[in-house]
Amino acid sequence: MLSQNFLADRHALELVVKAAAPEGLVLEPGAGEGVLTLALAEAGARVVGYEIDPRLAGLLRSRTRDDPRVEVVRGDFAAARPPGEPFAVVGNIPYSATSRIVGWCLRARSLTSATLVTQLEYARKRAGGYGRWSLVTVESWPWFRWRMGDRIGRECFRPIPSVDSAILRIERRPAPLVRSGRDWQRLVELGFSGVGGSLRASLRTRYDGVDAALSAAGVARDAVVGYVHPDQWVTVYERLGP
Repeated sequence: MLSQNFLADRHALELVVKAAAPEGLVLEPGAGEGVLTLALAEAGARVVGYEIDPRLAGLLRSRTRDDPRVEVVRGDFAAARPPGEPFAVVGNIPYSATSRIVGWCLRARSLTSATLVTQLEYARKRAGGYGRWSLVTVESWPWFRWRMGDRIGRECFRPIPSVDSAILRIERRPAPLVRSGRDWQRLVELGFSGVGGSLRASLRTRYDGVDAALSAAGVARDAVVGYVHPDQWVTVYERLGP
């Protein structure tokens, strides 16, 4: 077991499966003992479970040897090559690997959605909790929707972690919200650079018409970058026409 806390509560497991609505090909990072693996298969998915712990991978492979719905891969999910066909990711992931797994998902071109059990605070930060938005969320917003689902208490895991968790849902949009990914990235990274202490001050170092763009988006002239909603960023991008 490599720093992983396994779901031991049936209701919490059902919440994850309901949020994922699994169908077709599903990749599961950190399959562990296979509780979620088998629940996803029962719900109709074709599951490829990745487990880096050789003992757990062997046990799960033995357990599912005669189940055509499940394939077990011993190895690091974040080092795997994404499938060419459409697929989803569903997993109760190790806290220490959260950023790597989320980054992998965002780069996978055929990914349709990711439903991940993460630390509660991580889910809040990525899904706009407290009215704040992170660079990772804003940068990927034109391609992905982010939302936090049900909270899962620490008592639902074995061993019991020191913090609560939540279901983080990332869904690919049918079509991107912006024309140029490179121009969008340049705009967002400049906005988050912290130059001048506000979004306005940062953007004015490179772009003309910033005040009019912010006004159209409903962003205050002194707005701190973290409090600007991703949809407002899209309006700013459209008005600046980078």
